[in-house]
Amino acid sequence: MSLSPIALRRITDLIQAGGIGAYPTEGVFGLGCDPLNFAAIARVIALKGRPEHKGMIVIAASWDQLDEFVDWPAGFRPTQTPQAITWVMPAASGLPSLLTGGRDTLAVRVTTHPPVVALCKAAGMPLVSTSANRSGRPACRTPYQVRKQFQRRVDWILPGRLGNQRGPSEIREAATGRVLRKGN
Repeated sequence: MSLSPIALRRITDLIQAGGIGAYPTEGVFGLGCDPLNFAAIARVIALKGRPEHKGMIVIAASWDQLDEFVDWPAGFRPTQTPQAITWVMPAASGLPSLLTGGRDTLAVRVTTHPPVVALCKAAGMPLVSTSANRSGRPACRTPYQVRKQFQRRVDWILPGRLGNQRGPSEIREAATGRVLRKGN
């Protein structure tokens, strides 16, 4: 499904105004917002019923979009793989503690999934990315499931298909390559 430029502009206006919404990622629908908007991040956490100390993932269309969010580890050169990989890296200073979970690291991912790439490029920023579900419930895999679970508590839903994965992304520690969560 192709999104019209007008509809995409409407969604990016909502993001920039502090709105939260849902969008298709590589394996599940994600909840997202401006990663530097404290109030929007707090809304996502409350909507999910998620503990604040867990932190969030930030998803981007390119590694350049993450420059203000991470302190790149020396020698770290991420490569694109068919599988979505989220990397835990040293966080840049001054990020909202709700984003990092109060840690000095941040989980980040560059996606090649077309709907998310288009959204991040149109918004001119990366987005918070956490699975679209209430904590303890299965992640939503369709816009219908998002609407059913969250009713009108999201400001927007980006239509589109999920990628080829069957669940959330793999998470790896950038410094060591150690797998923290296996991908599906």
